Amino acid sequence: MTHFGQGVQPARRFSRGRPPQARWQALPDLHYAQLVKQRVKGRVVSVTYRVVYGSLEKVQAVFETSGVGQQINTAFIERLNLTIRQHGAALGRKVSSFAKTEPGLSHQLALFQAYYNFCLPHLALRLPLSQLQPTKGNGSAKKWRARSPAMAAGLTDHLWPLEELLRLRVPPWPQAANS
Repeated sequence: MTHFGQGVQPARRFSRGRPPQARWQALPDLHYAQLVKQRVKGRVVSVTYRVVYGSLEKVQAVFETSGVGQQINTAFIERLNLTIRQHGAALGRKVSSFAKTEPGLSHQLALFQAYYNFCLPHLALRLPLSQLQPTKGNGSAKKWRARSPAMAAGLTDHLWPLEELLRLRVPPWPQAANS
């Protein structure tokens, strides 16, 4: 709720005493569904869906427009979690490294996100070449053109080397006005 909600100040009921404490409330356009697996002796016997925020129709409409599937499932988020754990040392399981501060973890995740989207070729996004390209060694000819998610989205025209990513000058982030 911290990232998908906002603080709402309830109206005062009485003129005296403390005002009521602000409460977090979900954003009106939040669509959130939960997959509930029932297990018997460790085996999944049934799966039910529960819409936590929004309506079932709106959640299904989001799924249809996203192109990631027709049903609520955990496969996509679990795959993303595994990828992040494999590339982020502080998020791995049973590791001796950790992020000492929240900003440190934030910076590590931001670097991973940029690396994943601009530097890493994704097997599912590759495109077939019109004609085979010979390699410089004895290997078989290249059949595919590697693409990163940023290339597939049209944000860049080439795979970035890590050096190019690290040398990129990012404009300063707008700072919130102190009031």
